[in-house]
This record gives sequence, structure tokens and C-alpha cells, in this order.
Amino acid sequence: MSSSLTRLTEIRRALPLAAAALLVGALLVPVWKITLTAPQYPGQELLIELYAYPRLGGDFAEVQGLNKYAGFHYPDPVFIDPNYAVSEAAIDVPEWLLGPVVFVSLSLTGVFVAFAPTARKLKAGLTAQLVGTVTVFVGMFAFIQYRLYQAGHSLDPDAPLRGIESFTPPLLGPYEVANISGFAWFGPGGYMTVLAVLLLATAYLARDIEATVDELPALARALPGAVRDRVGGGAAADRDRDVDGGDHVG
Repeated sequence: MSSSLTRLTEIRRALPLAAAALLVGALLVPVWKITLTAPQYPGQELLIELYAYPRLGGDFAEVQGLNKYAGFHYPDPVFIDPNYAVSEAAIDVPEWLLGPVVFVSLSLTGVFVAFAPTARKLKAGLTAQLVGTVTVFVGMFAFIQYRLYQAGHSLDPDAPLRGIESFTPPLLGPYEVANISGFAWFGPGGYMTVLAVLLLATAYLARDIEATVDELPALARALPGAVRDRVGGGAAADRDRDVDGGDHVG
């Protein structure tokens, strides 16, 4: 039992566990946020916070009032009633319910990989987990951006403010709609998710060594020197090959 617990202090095992905890924690806080400025609220920024499941935080009620002028509506999760009013003109996003399933599944995968019984299975698990996690989140990013495209191109024709052209709000970055300016970025849960992926990448890079977590600072300090030695050694080897392979006059 003690040997099993000791193995969990290895970088390649401990970091997937830490990533799992971060992904579960990301469900408790907003993963995405949008700040808005509008003439109706001079000198004030409005904030919308979005969770990995159908829930909004911040000034979503005030922003919903602004959105109605432009004919833009919060999405409809279809199968449950969220904590905001849903318009009949809103686009359907039933997959929003699957956010917790995705995050918890990836977390359980990290626990499973950390307890791999052999080094060979651990290395295979770390590779599969990193590739799978990146693929899942890239796919989610692309699909959410597509839903934003749908929302921006399905403006309510009966909105009070006419003449607004269709637009695509970015998942990350600035945008403008009529006289409303917005900026979308990660919320706390988004940063936790990014950190979790970085931890998985670090565990993958450390898959061939049995170094423990307390050795991680020393390894990080030694990394630049190791890179320089590798690059310098490679350059020296190339020069030696050039000399050995050159034409000689006998």
C-alpha cells in the first residue's frame, strides 16, 4: 500500500491527479465570461458569466434586456429550465447539458491513468489522455463557436432595433454589435481547464522518468541547460559529419 502511494508522488502520476481535481473544480465556477459596455450604462461594465452547464451569472438580466433590442437571445438548453428567461426565438443548444459529463469523464480518466499498474501502461495512458483531452476541448471550442455563429445569424426580425447585420461573436476576443461593445475571455474555470491541460502535457513529457513532484523545481531549473546541451551537441555532431564526409586529397 505504501509503495502504491509513493508511486503517486511521481510527476507522471501526480500531475494527472492534479489535472483531474482542476477539471472537477472548473464545474463550480464560471468557465467563460463576457464584459459589455453600452451607452445605456455609462461608465459601467456589465458582466456575464457562463458555466459548463446551463447557468449564467453576473449581470445577465440587464444584458438580456440589451440583447432584446438587437434581437440576440441567450441559447435554449431545451431539456431543462435555466436560471434565465428563454425566448422562443433562441437557438437550441441541448449539448450544453453535457458539459459536466465531459469534465467528470476526463477527470476519471486522469485518475485511471495515474493508477496504471505498469510503466508501459502508464506511458500509453498518458499519451492517449493528452491527445484525447486536447481533441475534446478543441472540438468543444469549435462547436461552441459554431453555436455563436448560429446565434449571431439568427437575429429576431421583430427586434426594436432594425438594420443590424448578422455577426459572429468570438469565443475569445472583442466584438461590437450596434453601439454595444463586448469582450469575451476565460473565466476562472477556463483558466483551471487550461492549467489542467498543461499539467497533462508536463506529465506526458515526464513519462519516461520516475522523478517525484518534489524534484520538479530542480528539473525545471535544469531544463534550459539540457536544451542548450542538446542543441549544441547536435550542432557539433553536424559539423563533425561535414568534416568526415568532406572530400580529401590523398
